[in-house]
Amino acid sequence: MKISVKINGKTVERDVDPRMLLVHFLRDELGLTGTKVGCDTSQCGSCTVHLNGEALKSCTFFAVQADGAEITTIEGLAANGSLHPMQEGFWEKHGLQCGYCTPGMIMASVAFLKKHAHPTEEDIRHGLEGNLCRCTGYHNIVAAVKAASEKMGG
Repeated sequence: MKISVKINGKTVERDVDPRMLLVHFLRDELGLTGTKVGCDTSQCGSCTVHLNGEALKSCTFFAVQADGAEITTIEGLAANGSLHPMQEGFWEKHGLQCGYCTPGMIMASVAFLKKHAHPTEEDIRHGLEGNLCRCTGYHNIVAAVKAASEKMGG
């Protein structure tokens, strides 16, 4: 089946198997390996991308369902050679350790801040419940999101 999607600002047209998951389309067909495969059941959030501006776990979404959509991956978050404020926050506040969950955590956090401009620590923890980190204990992740919210005017 032929699909056309706008990914990180560029239109891409490809023939895909109707059963291909979006995460595999991004990684295997387009080489956008920042989107990770963690659990294949939408439990960990490592595969989180933005579909039409909303956070989406791409491991349980078919690529054909994205036909006509606009997708942003971690590779498309930075602009003009500058990190996104959320990426800066994770770097400055040491919100990562092994880094495996980081792209999904960042993408989920950016989407969260679009809806919660002035979050408390409790809001952030609740907002990221669908993303798991096995390394950090979340304290620095929460600090990173809080720092980013302040940089973004929150």
